[in-house]
Amino acid sequence: MPNEALATISDQYDLWIDGTERPAGTGDRLAVVDPATEDPLTEVAMGAADDVDDAVETARDAFEPWHRRPPKERTRVLTAIAAAIRDESDRLARIETLENGKPLAEAAEQVERAARHFEYYAGVADKIQGESIPLGEEYVDYTIREPLGVTAHIVPWNVPIYLFARSVAPALAAGNAAVVKPAEETPLGALELARLATEAGLPEGLLNVVPGYGHEAGAAITDHPEVDGLTFTGSGPTGTAVAKSAIENVTETHLELGGKSPNVVFPDTDWEAALDGTMTAIFTNAGQVCSAGSRLLVHEEIHEEFVADLLERVAALDVGPGIDDADMGPLVSESHLEKVQKYIEIGRAEVGEPATGGSVLERDGYFVEPTVFDEVPMDTRIAQEEIFGPVLTVTPFADEDEAIELANATDYGLVAGVYTENVGRAHRFAREVDAGQIYVNEFFAGGNETPFGGYKASGIGRENGVQAIDNYTQVKNVCANIGRR
Repeated sequence: MPNEALATISDQYDLWIDGTERPAGTGDRLAVVDPATEDPLTEVAMGAADDVDDAVETARDAFEPWHRRPPKERTRVLTAIAAAIRDESDRLARIETLENGKPLAEAAEQVERAARHFEYYAGVADKIQGESIPLGEEYVDYTIREPLGVTAHIVPWNVPIYLFARSVAPALAAGNAAVVKPAEETPLGALELARLATEAGLPEGLLNVVPGYGHEAGAAITDHPEVDGLTFTGSGPTGTAVAKSAIENVTETHLELGGKSPNVVFPDTDWEAALDGTMTAIFTNAGQVCSAGSRLLVHEEIHEEFVADLLERVAALDVGPGIDDADMGPLVSESHLEKVQKYIEIGRAEVGEPATGGSVLERDGYFVEPTVFDEVPMDTRIAQEEIFGPVLTVTPFADEDEAIELANATDYGLVAGVYTENVGRAHRFAREVDAGQIYVNEFFAGGNETPFGGYKASGIGRENGVQAIDNYTQVKNVCANIGRR
């Protein structure tokens, strides 16, 4: 590994509470491992319940003065944080690549999205408005949007820097204080961002980061009676457990969960755009993306030719360390590699050998070949369950009605993509498919400004855009009788 890459990471990291580093109360530490080499990168303090208590108490103390400051001051602070992220963008991208494994170009894109998120919500902070409700001339009625108080953010390992920013930025813009529990595999980006935010002028105590295991630090957050709002991004089973725990304290909870998203290709498509989009949809971040287009539905008229061209592109992918900016990096951990490998074996048992891939690479690191299974029935596990890896299933369809039926044929409803030059068909697809976001002729179209979240088992609530402010505010109604003299 290049020395300049390693130089971006500190020898050890502690918790970040009240604007400073401090060790965990237990003294426990965990090695953060480079998934491309299996070598340790650094050690991080692992917090537990007492540390979470400290972080929540600190956030509570910081909340009152923060939400009473004029919104324009929050705008200035969040703008400064965005600038600080951009100033450190190269270093932050290397950190994300080293702890997560993704190609450096992908990491750089996600760091820029994180900066853009703080920039965007800086612009929203002084525009969080209520409304006037007409009740007749005897009344004046209006609403006020107020912050929740202390918001907790449980951030996954797949896009750690961006997903930190995605929920923390609107929470701070709305006037809340935040406590973040990053994934134990990828805690470094969150700790670095908290330090940058404090140096950029965020008051101490408003942003606290407690790395730790889910069953310790995570459980302490979801169970905490002083947490007013909870945002969780991760798997469906874990999200359900989080929500059940939080509801005991009537904590407002927002969940962004899994997906098994369809990517539908009709004959009247831009061929190259559809191939490019299919590759991007499933092999970005080695398929470790909740909104990955992991189910390719392709019209039977073009099925054979399209899959043949797709397999040529898959065979040409360079799989290697993200720090070398390969086309596809490793999976995040040994345990996740084992999970993906298990699903590949399930696929072999259900439909036979994959059309390409299907093997773990014989090298250091957690590398698996990009894998495609063809002619996959919808009642198979590999077509129904989220694999969260570079494994694509292909299912042909006969007509538009069947394409929509197949697109809706899982418990998930996060996103869906469609490739067609028929405008009416594209809009019918968008109308009939049960998903929170529809991509037309470009998978992953949209961005920070567009609301993101799922139907069905894919979650509750929306991130991104002005809609995200709803997650971090509550509505107060004021009604005054002015008709009496």
